Amino acid sequence: MIETHPFEPFLPENAKLLMLGSFPPPRERWKMQFYYPNFQNDMWRILGLVFFDNKDYFLNLEQKTFQESLIREFLIEKGIAIFDTAYQIRRLKGNASDKFLEVVTPIDIEKLLQRIPHCQVLMTTGDKATDTLMQMLPSDTVKPVIGQASSATYAGRDLQLFRMPSSSRAYPLALEKKAQSYADFFQQIKLL
Repeated sequence: MIETHPFEPFLPENAKLLMLGSFPPPRERWKMQFYYPNFQNDMWRILGLVFFDNKDYFLNLEQKTFQESLIREFLIEKGIAIFDTAYQIRRLKGNASDKFLEVVTPIDIEKLLQRIPHCQVLMTTGDKATDTLMQMLPSDTVKPVIGQASSATYAGRDLQLFRMPSSSRAYPLALEKKAQSYADFFQQIKLL
């Protein structure tokens, strides 16, 4: 069965950074109607640690969910856009693992960038997102190493590309180490 992306791209007018994951998990894992909705995914804990020195900053621990309005306000304030690299996928197993996602239709990255004219940094979270993005960019683009940048000229724009550790708990790196890697990235692009 082919699934179509359930969320609209989140594109603040002031976006300087576009964060790209692969695709949302199955609906039964959602704790909000927004990106990284699985309570077991650590993206919002990572950003809580990086920006507020508090892994629970964006969480509602009592209800085991997220504070979606706080997340959205933070992203708008910082100029961070979010979408995923896959528009349509097929799950080869009924889970959220990127290993078992087949990208049927990637997003139209050129159209997306037209909507965020100030964005010059693309950041992927994980291998599937990175590999999918690389297929959309010019063939001479160098795939970034985790935590490091490469560059591309695409659609008349000079872009910095960053590949970050996956925020999935399946990725074998402690939360604090992931947060340090993200903190280094946000300092490098002057958002921290």
